Amino acid sequence: MTHSFTENYLGDAGDFLLVNRFARRTPWLHGILAEYAGAGLALFVVLIAVGWWLARRQSSLDRMAAVIWSGIGTLVAVAVNQPIVHAVAEQRPYTSIPNALLLVGRSADYGFPSDHATMAGAVATGLLYVNRRLGVLTWCVAVLMAFSRVYVGAHYPHDVAAGLALGATVIVLGRIVVHPLLRTLLHRLARTRLRPALISTAPAQARV
Repeated sequence: MTHSFTENYLGDAGDFLLVNRFARRTPWLHGILAEYAGAGLALFVVLIAVGWWLARRQSSLDRMAAVIWSGIGTLVAVAVNQPIVHAVAEQRPYTSIPNALLLVGRSADYGFPSDHATMAGAVATGLLYVNRRLGVLTWCVAVLMAFSRVYVGAHYPHDVAAGLALGATVIVLGRIVVHPLLRTLLHRLARTRLRPALISTAPAQARV
């Protein structure tokens, strides 16, 4: 497909324009959200590190497996997303909508689904399996990331909604297959020199 996907989402384009007009009225937010929309993914790395610390402190190899899948599953989600992006070939809003406010540099790739939102949704869903409060916090951060990508003019709302959903789906479905394998592997690694990186104490048997 080479035509703009926007033609099928007139209502969503209207939602984009609502956010874009809000962005024009809030210049004091431009620097903050533009920076977050670009470099905010680093925060998700920090949140995964927090998940690792919580899992290790609790000596839970089951939760440690969830942390590891959060990271690996995010990379898988992005890999799954790329063929969809190229197949849909949706133009960015700044290409399809004249005079749209753009607060970040133009991208050469297509917009649907959003890579940033896909990664955010994957990490947030993965961390729900590690710690409920951490997962909810990460989902709040993920929604803010999704909003910021629309605010700066890089995506339509349906781009980021689809990205969040795709990331979450990959984590949930992949966990069914991968999690038991990771847990078995971690039980083996817990008997090696890597044990201190996985559990904080040395009980007779790590919790699962």
